[in-house]
Amino acid sequence: MNPSSPQAKEMADESMVRNLAAQIEAIWPQEEPIFRRHPPPKDARVLDAGCGTGEIAPRIAALFPQTSYLGIDLEESHLERGRARFRDLGDRIRFQHGDVLHLPFADAQFDLAISRHVLQALPDARRALSEMVRVLKPGGRLHLIAEDYGMLWCHPTELDSDGFWQRIPNLYGPAVGCDLHVGRKTFTHLTDLGLHGINADYVVVDTLRVPRETFARIWEAWRDGYSDSIVQHTSVPREEVERRWREMIACVRDPRGYALWQVPVWTAAKST
Repeated sequence: MNPSSPQAKEMADESMVRNLAAQIEAIWPQEEPIFRRHPPPKDARVLDAGCGTGEIAPRIAALFPQTSYLGIDLEESHLERGRARFRDLGDRIRFQHGDVLHLPFADAQFDLAISRHVLQALPDARRALSEMVRVLKPGGRLHLIAEDYGMLWCHPTELDSDGFWQRIPNLYGPAVGCDLHVGRKTFTHLTDLGLHGINADYVVVDTLRVPRETFARIWEAWRDGYSDSIVQHTSVPREEVERRWREMIACVRDPRGYALWQVPVWTAAKST
């Protein structure tokens, strides 16, 4: 296992491909206006640190037609998928094997650095942020989705969903060496790194704003990719883990049910 990716097995699982596809479908309608607020300059270079399958790549290409995009990731199968899917966009979109904690670039190379759904899966989120700031040009911007697994709930379920979201991340994160509550800590990290214009937006993934089936696909992918690992690394029995997923996913699909995932989106600028 690469020490930079404690969740390498889960990241490489086929469920992650489904997860990333459902997440972009749920999140992009609210995330796009955040990107529009600070458009990059003409001919900007965009880095996607921990790009996965590159779901954001064609959206950035369409939103900012004069930019070039480079996605890096440790999982080669995701990179190959991105290259195959977006080949028709030519050299504007490229994918490269690379480590977010040790970016293979000289200083001040990019106008915009993006990192989505990554920081909570790393052993050192602050180092990753420091690396992204390093490779930004003066005045360059960061755009981060920094997940926080204390920001989910749903009702009704027989077992209170807090018994999952307020308990299991506190056991699982330390066991695998990741910070599953990095979303609430990102302001402090960015401040310590000397960034300015720090702003927090919240994408509200819930059963009022997002189609229920889309939301259910996200939680099904999480269930399929992480249940074995949760059982392995926590004291929670498999039967309980499976029941909680079953009830929560049923709640998402229930016309009477309400489910919420608040997704912090942090933006900031490097000093000129």
